[in-house]
Amino acid sequence: MYYLITIVLLLLFSGFVLQHWQHKRRQDSPLKRRGILNITEQIILLRLQQILPQHTILAHVAFDALLTTKYTHTRKKYQMLMADFVVLDQQYQVLAIVEIVDESYLNRRSQKHYQDNLLELAGYRVLRYSSMPTEPQLRADLIPEHTKFLPSMPSATARLSMERSVKYGALAAKST
Repeated sequence: MYYLITIVLLLLFSGFVLQHWQHKRRQDSPLKRRGILNITEQIILLRLQQILPQHTILAHVAFDALLTTKYTHTRKKYQMLMADFVVLDQQYQVLAIVEIVDESYLNRRSQKHYQDNLLELAGYRVLRYSSMPTEPQLRADLIPEHTKFLPSMPSATARLSMERSVKYGALAAKST
């Protein structure tokens, strides 16, 4: 009886060892180039650049670059998410985040709604389009927001940034 148990345990152990060796011998597939933007995203990027030539337009921005939190369990909720386009003003402050509905949107509707809520909770303006937006549509949505950020009327974010730099300058002067 003990011989039978020993043989079964040896077979199981051999199976695990064989499986481990096969797993280690797997080779990586060759790496290939991939297009960064699909044709729809290329057209939208060109339209955004034409409408706002003095602004910086970023594509496929990780939520980690847009959001921060002190708790890792909260960070894990948005760690793998990406924004389609981020519009920055001349002071590199986020004016708007442009999201485009893609063909897989219907399967991920709740996820996109969740992403929008996260960004809006952090104070970002999110523009979501169900189809490729036209230039007049983008202009109507983005230019009124742009006028709020003229140098004569700094935004709340710009004012907060200026206040922080003044406080930091004061602290730096006291420490020297």
